[in-house]
Amino acid sequence: MNNRKIILHPCGYFDSKVLDILRDDLEQEFNCDSEITACNIDISSYYNPARRQYDANGIMQNISLNAGDKVKVLGIMRVDIFVPILTFIFGQAELSGSTGVASLYRLRNELYGLEINNDLLIERFRKVVLHEAGHLHGLIHCHNQVCIMRSSTYVEDLDQKERAFCLSCRSKLNSLL
Repeated sequence: MNNRKIILHPCGYFDSKVLDILRDDLEQEFNCDSEITACNIDISSYYNPARRQYDANGIMQNISLNAGDKVKVLGIMRVDIFVPILTFIFGQAELSGSTGVASLYRLRNELYGLEINNDLLIERFRKVVLHEAGHLHGLIHCHNQVCIMRSSTYVEDLDQKERAFCLSCRSKLNSLL
């Protein structure tokens, strides 16, 4: 590995197996060290009662205090997050920046009247986390239908994507690393 690092910052409870999977994904795809550090922020101050959601921009600002030159911090959470111009988001990250967030709230089947499927939930979350980490490393949205960097508005979009970068995005990522 090298001196770059991605920190997973769980805000709320996550099973250690899930955290290990996410950490392994990040290390493999971005050829860097990663670690998991407990979230020490109170995200309740970012709750918007009118929307019944949490402000992703505010959370990212707070999380950014833990980032540095060679460190990227990705806050992960189980709450419904938003940015002012969208109804909801799965995640958000600063392009070539140091901070991002990802939430599994809207990835749950039961939110859409479907049967609970924890394996599918984790697969979707892995895709969101890798997608946001891709933005942190300078990748923009891709038009390849199965690329992890394709924009996802709906969970069905996530389900159609692979958990991998297309050849073009992989090449760009390798040049950026």
